[in-house]
Amino acid sequence: MSHQTAVILDFGGQYNQLIARRVREQGVYCEVKPYTTPVADLRAMDPIGIIFTGGPGSVYDPAAPQVDPEVFRLGVPILGICYGCQLLAHHLGGRVTPAQSDSAREYGKTETFFDTDCKLFRGLPPQSVTWMSHGDYMEKVPPGFCLTAHSAACPNVAISDEARGFYGVQFHPEVNHTAQGAAILHNFLYEICGATGDWTMGDYKETAIRRLREKIGTGKVLLALSGGVDSSVAAALLAEAVGQQLTCVFVDHGLMRLHEGDEVEAAFSKWNIRFLRVNAEERFLSKLSGVTEPEAKRKLIGQEFIRVFEQEARKLGQVDYLAQGTIYPDVIESGAGDAAVIKSHHNVGGLPDCVDFREIVEPLRMLFKDEVRQLGRALGLPEYLVSRQPFPGPGLAIRCIGEVTKEKLDLLRQADFIFRDEIAQAGLGESMNQHFAVLTNLRSVGVMGDGRTYDYALALRSVTTSDFMTADWTRIPYEVLDRVSVRLVNEVPHINRVLYDITSKPPATIEWE
Repeated sequence: MSHQTAVILDFGGQYNQLIARRVREQGVYCEVKPYTTPVADLRAMDPIGIIFTGGPGSVYDPAAPQVDPEVFRLGVPILGICYGCQLLAHHLGGRVTPAQSDSAREYGKTETFFDTDCKLFRGLPPQSVTWMSHGDYMEKVPPGFCLTAHSAACPNVAISDEARGFYGVQFHPEVNHTAQGAAILHNFLYEICGATGDWTMGDYKETAIRRLREKIGTGKVLLALSGGVDSSVAAALLAEAVGQQLTCVFVDHGLMRLHEGDEVEAAFSKWNIRFLRVNAEERFLSKLSGVTEPEAKRKLIGQEFIRVFEQEARKLGQVDYLAQGTIYPDVIESGAGDAAVIKSHHNVGGLPDCVDFREIVEPLRMLFKDEVRQLGRALGLPEYLVSRQPFPGPGLAIRCIGEVTKEKLDLLRQADFIFRDEIAQAGLGESMNQHFAVLTNLRSVGVMGDGRTYDYALALRSVTTSDFMTADWTRIPYEVLDRVSVRLVNEVPHINRVLYDITSKPPATIEWE
């Protein structure tokens, strides 16, 4: 099935991925391309519309990113956002200058007034809030364009040339702060570009399975399965496509949460694939013996993973394809700016070149994280895998402060399970993006059963975040923390004190190590 496609030309805007997500949420497939993409390549994509992103530059600066004027002769609608709006004006006969006064610069929430006769704003209330972020000003509107939105400080918040299907907005419709942003993008896609909404995860699944079968044929596929969302969904998709031709190597390093290894294995039992679970706990713990420095732990675990995977891969003989769970944000970031070359993905956590394969297969490379989760559900993966929170590659080793031992890991596994269990019972799981327990290397005096104890302090960590670049600590109700604390000191041996980490990121990180 061939989907209608919208193209997003990236001019360095911080919201480029967010624009793509908002477009796909409207049921329209889209791809983010660098502004340097040749017009011939754009024409070959047969887009129903093009969106110019924002960007940090000023269009009148000779060094600022520009667009090939031929793009305006493709005969498809164009929506310019912020810098993209100014780019339209600059190339089509208008004039953009620095704002001459502070009042002409607009940042943040702004009361905006719309001309609802314009197709872009049809059906919207005539007045609403938008999110502005611009210091330049369209001093002269291009010939053929009308003013279709204004604010108290700016008479030309939006412009349109409806005859050619060209629209520009100074604000950011893709961010949640723009109250009618979704409706504006819907109008552009459906009322102006003629979208039919043919992008559904069910359609994508069937198309992806068919294409994988065509590409792989009778070849053998190898995938390093971590149990994370991306690798699990990639494995399930390949299992549907090629069955026994797929070998999944699941390296169980003994650093996973309670029952997690068994859950991963059980999730793939319904598919007729070759599933190799390598129980390497003793091997990893031996390497970690005496190691306390966090970065040293990470490197040792990564290197040992490579060695284990390499040994298992060699047993298989010739492998035609190496599969990876690369997702679209990785692809976009690796091609940012003028560096359009995608990073080499022939390594899974540093996979060595000596693993012999013919080609890389990345079945999720055009999907965002939320779409990967949707696909996982469509493939029948259990919810505990699909909705799995981020979990570090080194596992519990970096949530076990100081030296990592089997005894300390078992304590941490049990404590972490109790914390997550109480959060789930309280119905709070969806209100936080990551929550876990940390076994500190601190011991303190306590009293249990009229006797003195000298045991571990356990720390609890929970954060809410939209991007994991910054995070705020979660305000868990006291009564929930109380139940967690009571269970921990009663059910987990050698824990006599419970701490709650109330540090945001920054200055802290989400993980402790």
